[in-house]
Amino acid sequence: MATKPPTGDPVQDAPQVTPPKHAAAGLPAIGHTLRIAQQQMGLARTARTLLKVNQKDGFDCPGCAWPEGDKRHTAEFCENGAKAVAEEATLRRVTPEFFAAHPLADLATRSGYWLGQQGRITRPMYLPEGGDRYEAVSWERAFAIIAEELNALGSPDEALFYTSGRTSNEAAFLFQLFAREFGTNNLPDCSNMCHESSGSALTETIGIGKGSVSLEDLHQAELIIVAGQNPGTNHPRMLSALEQAKAAGAKIISVNPLPEAGLERFKNPQTPLGMLRGTALNDLFLQIRIGGDQALFRLLNKLVIETEGATDEAFIREHTHGYEDLAAAAKEADWDETLTATGLTRPEIERALAMILASKRTIVCWAMGLTQHKHSVATIREVVNLLLLRGDIGRPGAGVCPVRGHSNVQGDRTMGIFERPAPAFLDALDKEFGITSPRSHGYDVVRSIQAMRDGRAKVLFAMGGNFVGATPDTDVTEAAIRRTALTVHVSTKLNRSHAVTGRRALILPTLGRTDKDVQATGRQFVTVEDSMGMVHASRGNLAPASPHLLSEPAIVARMARAVLGPHSTTPWEEFERDYATVRDRISRVVPGFEDFNARAARPEGFRLPHAPRDERRFPTRTGRANFTAAPVEYPRVPQGRLLLQTLRSHDQYNTTIYGLDDRYRGITGGRRVVMVNPADAAELGLADGSYTDLVSEWKDGVERRAPGFRVVHYPTARGCAAAYYPETNVLVPLDSTADTSNTPASKSVVVRFEPA
Repeated sequence: MATKPPTGDPVQDAPQVTPPKHAAAGLPAIGHTLRIAQQQMGLARTARTLLKVNQKDGFDCPGCAWPEGDKRHTAEFCENGAKAVAEEATLRRVTPEFFAAHPLADLATRSGYWLGQQGRITRPMYLPEGGDRYEAVSWERAFAIIAEELNALGSPDEALFYTSGRTSNEAAFLFQLFAREFGTNNLPDCSNMCHESSGSALTETIGIGKGSVSLEDLHQAELIIVAGQNPGTNHPRMLSALEQAKAAGAKIISVNPLPEAGLERFKNPQTPLGMLRGTALNDLFLQIRIGGDQALFRLLNKLVIETEGATDEAFIREHTHGYEDLAAAAKEADWDETLTATGLTRPEIERALAMILASKRTIVCWAMGLTQHKHSVATIREVVNLLLLRGDIGRPGAGVCPVRGHSNVQGDRTMGIFERPAPAFLDALDKEFGITSPRSHGYDVVRSIQAMRDGRAKVLFAMGGNFVGATPDTDVTEAAIRRTALTVHVSTKLNRSHAVTGRRALILPTLGRTDKDVQATGRQFVTVEDSMGMVHASRGNLAPASPHLLSEPAIVARMARAVLGPHSTTPWEEFERDYATVRDRISRVVPGFEDFNARAARPEGFRLPHAPRDERRFPTRTGRANFTAAPVEYPRVPQGRLLLQTLRSHDQYNTTIYGLDDRYRGITGGRRVVMVNPADAAELGLADGSYTDLVSEWKDGVERRAPGFRVVHYPTARGCAAAYYPETNVLVPLDSTADTSNTPASKSVVVRFEPA
């Protein structure tokens, strides 16, 4: 049977450290999955729930956005997906009595782990101005409070409407419609903090800010480069695709500052032989220094250009623009500078080049290790340059593969969750609904925090997520939020954001992916888009955690009616009653969703069009795929400092903390650890097991400190360190962002070490 939540925060003062593992998944993953599921759901509920995850008649995993093939396993989930499902389908409940016993001051002292372990929120909760704890409130009163605050604003642009990647297509479309009918494009979302750099780079170079490959392409590739990504923890089901590619003869290069168990060997828990022996995945591991990726790909591009017959001249001539500029810039690439920037050796780079030249079908996958630096957009453009040189976009088994994190973050953007919407999208929206959407750009996440800090934004409405836990410069962000008049969070469970509020605050409990959604016209389903552009239905199978929950579409529809009043001609009540009516409207506004309802009813779903992939057509400003030639950048770190990247543990998904262990890295019982190369540690006098404060350094001169971290000697790249977020978000300056995308530079933080 399920267990009760912890009453007190576990002590994390003395994490234990053993050598890192060299294989991922296998029997330990099965055991850990079943243990967590049993604790949260009990045995019978575990079986009933997990067997519906990612099935054609089931629900989409609330974890990552990795796609499913047409043929599904009975257990079509990974360890971390099972943890995400278990936490949502938990039998634990957070009732009004819980809030009565835990004032806001108490909640503010609790760890994210403890808050998340308490269970599902069962009623709308309200923190009145001057109050010290949340109290139960009716839905009608909650929407009236929101209407009161929003309609009292001096301008609609004083409101912020944030979206988490878990939000369905239907809810996201309604949310952006409401915001624009209200009068603002302030639609920050979690993509601003992760793959915004990917979207910026890809839109400029190939004309669409999404990946160009399918799951089948991965299976057909001859070479897969995995750069700045740890699929063993962050996208474990990707390992099965890599295993299948290896079986077909593919080679794999991983580019990362840390060795990761999942790319060393994958013990597939779906097969007995896989669990026992596993499959070695890496053919070449390039242990690059943090931020050295652009320099690496620029030199590789130079070497490709200089190799006779290595470029696809016909593709370059017929489909690209700017080759001469790239060739001139690449000619200047210098071996010595590249070795300094990357920390690699010449033989390692030459071996990578040989593998690239031997491949007729290459895919490059990447994640946050490439997207969260000042020069991230330029880095990803350089990746695209390599693929364009080889003609590796728009043919089977080749292309770009930005691996998205949250399960519908890509779909939310497709639905219009974007602070800088395309004029064509707004024109279609206005024509369909008879409204006049604002044309001025809104705030992204970083600019939203700045607006709250400066008093220019007064209401924060968050559709899911953990805004406080996900954002940079924690002290600045929390102070900014406390300046607002109202914070509203649509949530399934507690997190840090519920303890950091405006003068007034609301928690609106919502249905999860696992919950049945029944409205006035009957049982509903929602849709999601995966990381490779497949759209499919998601249907929960469990009774809701409380009869007092509303679905996300219902929350948006009722809020819109309360705020916009009788002057709105949008049929909000109809949208709440029947989500098919929402999909009908989407089909007339969003390209690629024609006949949406009929196509969503197909068990396998449908694939969205992608011009570069489907027809080698590139809808860019030049009408061609664009080579780019940005100056090469890489971080320079002063003597006595290291470059810190923030990352996840294995018991974590985004800001949700499932446990206190990082099994693959050999760390258990605590999260306040900093991983440092033993040689760097010796130079800095950091003994293994000693405790240190991390202090970041930035040009504003502000001291940002994360105290009390245990030093772990770990095989990181020289000059580099790593520690978990959100504990280290406090070190990331709000103004330290990527050029063009404005994504926080959470992978490039210069730190010094001071005695704890």
